[in-house]
Amino acid sequence: MSLIPFLILWVAMALTVLALFVWRKMVTRDEDDNLHVLDGGAAQKTATQLAVAEKLDLIDKWGKIITVVALVFGVILGGLFVYQSWIQNSHLGV
Repeated sequence: MSLIPFLILWVAMALTVLALFVWRKMVTRDEDDNLHVLDGGAAQKTATQLAVAEKLDLIDKWGKIITVVALVFGVILGGLFVYQSWIQNSHLGV
């Protein structure tokens, strides 16, 4: 059984995680980290800050999901590789 298609899928997931990381950095590049205080003294976030926060929440959510899936898939793929190598080596010794 060839593990190459599974390896390609894992690489695609890893590249997706990397792309989400880069996208997040690009979104936060122009982020305004300051709270704007109005006349009443209450700290308010601007509409732009809220839009950026919503976008970051979405990026973070998918980044976490895909990272966990990629890690679990990578561990399973590594286990399959070790198992396949072990089986092949045990057949050579017989």
